[in-house]
Amino acid sequence: MKDRDQFMAIFESIDFDKIIDHPNILIAANFWDRDRYCAARTCYRFMRSLDDLIDDHKAANKGIAESDRARFTGNVEEWMGMIRSGLDGSPFCSDLMDTVERFRIPYWALEAFAESMLFDVTHDGFATLDEFIEYSGGASVSPAAIFVHLAGLQEQDGKYVDPPFDVRSVAEPCAMFSYFVHIIRDFRKDQLNNLSYFADDMMSRHGLTRKNMLEMAQGAPLTEGFRSLMREYYEIADGYRLSTLRVMEDICPKMEPRYRLSLEIIFDLYMMVFERINPEQGTFSTAELNPAPAETRERVRKVIARQ
Repeated sequence: MKDRDQFMAIFESIDFDKIIDHPNILIAANFWDRDRYCAARTCYRFMRSLDDLIDDHKAANKGIAESDRARFTGNVEEWMGMIRSGLDGSPFCSDLMDTVERFRIPYWALEAFAESMLFDVTHDGFATLDEFIEYSGGASVSPAAIFVHLAGLQEQDGKYVDPPFDVRSVAEPCAMFSYFVHIIRDFRKDQLNNLSYFADDMMSRHGLTRKNMLEMAQGAPLTEGFRSLMREYYEIADGYRLSTLRVMEDICPKMEPRYRLSLEIIFDLYMMVFERINPEQGTFSTAELNPAPAETRERVRKVIARQ
């Protein structure tokens, strides 16, 4: 009961109307101690700077021209060099390096994320579902792994030690469930920003092209082929959902209450979107698939009430 009272006090302090960018992570990490929350913010600021650099250019220029690829590749390599060598003397670099060292952030996660950004620079979408899933190991599993790592850290004699479970295997199903849900939810927005996360072979199997997808994002009627594609992606997401439940059942007893709660909150907030997906009759609009702040607030309250 004491933990629940503390969680409710934190819950009441959160302004759900002001959490716009990456709300699930920010909401969940509010229940951590301040040091770990700041560590997450530092790591995600680094990763977001790489992601936005590329996505913003694609949105404005309908992709990355061959002539620009060398420059963007250099930008990504420069960021990674900042971590490897620590030569950048900026306050942000120092803060990032201190965070990585103090909190034992797995370097593979940062490197895999950068590799996925390099893929974004040199590729236009995904030829196959397998290619997309491999890409997701950096683009989605890496950020999730940092969150899971920070949530699972143990404190001994004033220092942090690694979580009592394998972070990568724990993060993978959780990350992939949220990523597939995210892709379905943001179908229209991504298409209008010149971003395509649906694999070409999957679209072709359902009689679709990238041109068809863009037209439907712009308002053309949704075809049966589109609905069957979304149905298949929904089923893939459901498989990862079931795997996530099994993983959480295994690791949650090994975690402190506030960190266990943070994982349950993130999962439940993605479940809110998953439950709204209707391949048969849905419009796949932003309004249909994005819960209002009041709905998100009530869902978090219910997760806390279960503790």
